[in-house]
Amino acid sequence: MGGKLPVIVTTIVFLIGFAICGVHFRHFASTRVVADLLTDNAYLGVMAVGMTFVIISGGIDLSVGAVLGFTTVFLAIAIGKLGIPVPIAFGLVLLLSAAFGAAMGALIQYLEMPPFIVTLAGMFLARGSAFLLSTQSIPVTAPLYDTLNNFAVHLPGGGRLSFVTMLMLAVFALGILLLHFTRFGANVYALGGSRASTTLMGIPVARTTVQIYMLSSTLAGLSGIVFSLYTSSGYSLSGVGNELDAIAAVVIGGTLLSGGYGTLFGTFVGVMIEGLIQTYITFDGTLSSWWAKIVTGALLFAFIAFQQVMSSGVLRRRRSPTARA
Repeated sequence: MGGKLPVIVTTIVFLIGFAICGVHFRHFASTRVVADLLTDNAYLGVMAVGMTFVIISGGIDLSVGAVLGFTTVFLAIAIGKLGIPVPIAFGLVLLLSAAFGAAMGALIQYLEMPPFIVTLAGMFLARGSAFLLSTQSIPVTAPLYDTLNNFAVHLPGGGRLSFVTMLMLAVFALGILLLHFTRFGANVYALGGSRASTTLMGIPVARTTVQIYMLSSTLAGLSGIVFSLYTSSGYSLSGVGNELDAIAAVVIGGTLLSGGYGTLFGTFVGVMIEGLIQTYITFDGTLSSWWAKIVTGALLFAFIAFQQVMSSGVLRRRRSPTARA
């Protein structure tokens, strides 16, 4: 029960928040609002999946927002100016993202550099490359974009389960299988628990580290594809600050910043909480959009404090004479 408590608390916070919105605003509790909530946060959800793997392993990835921005500009130029077919452009940018993440993972592992520094440098590199490609917003008018954006599953009550929503849900489902039901997922948890012990256990630390950052960057690239579909444009400033939003969603979702514990279901609820705050502000119409950052920051402080209290309690129980007996 103790291990599930952070996720339970996160879920209760979301349900209370949704109930408050439902009381304050008419027609809020409808499939249309829920579907829009999922669609508007699909790109952040995809990004947060990769961030969850990184943080559980005891690392951090500050480059994901910049990778998103680079992806949108790359796609706009590749599709709109170079005439590259959309599927090929998607494949190319995912390969570039994967290679970028693998390179950062290799630097972290083999040069023993802090993930914060390596991914910060990666953030500057990806953002600078995006500006090098273009400083202007470039529209994407490919027919396949229109087809994908118009594809949706209609729900009772007027809601539309969009393509990007279904893609995000599929990424979460596959991520849950990878994290909880494969050897790779077990290795990720082991890395976050103790790197030294993981090495002694014979787990391939180097390969797993590279794979984790490759996965995170690939999903950041996929998040850029989702954002490109969502906005039908490419802009070098897209995704600014989204790396912090993703980290916040993961931590609010119950994942320990120190690594070793976390769930993707919790991350999903964390993403929905961030989206719910923004939706409340939009429905209210009188509040500044900056309140979303303020409330998210307050929640982040609260959940970090909650994690600290839980961790201290666990340590006290382990050190007590009764526990040792």
